[in-house]
Amino acid sequence: MDQPEDHDYPAAGKYLELVLSEPQVRATVQALREAPVTTQKAKDILRASGLALLDVKNPHVASDLAKISHGKLLSPVLLVRGDARSGLALQVADGYHRVCASYHLDENTDIPVKLAGLPAN
Repeated sequence: MDQPEDHDYPAAGKYLELVLSEPQVRATVQALREAPVTTQKAKDILRASGLALLDVKNPHVASDLAKISHGKLLSPVLLVRGDARSGLALQVADGYHRVCASYHLDENTDIPVKLAGLPAN
């Protein structure tokens, strides 16, 4: 898809509530809304996030793979930039299953993403 679905931003916010303060969540979700859609490789997203690749048997990954096989487009993934200097991993705020499904198709798959930096404290 060219843009995330409307429900992706609140889903990202719910995840971010676990790792950021409420003002930071609001600022980050707004930054994600305003960020341009670019592409990143599936393998690089997984590496930078430190997340494990979910198996194709995972129900959400399987569902996304089925959508792809039927020619349906997936929503861009919402990412929050990490910081290699401090060891802070990239955060997949929304779209982890989509990243894994894309990786299973080809680790070099270019995935549409919106990338925002962390807000200042």
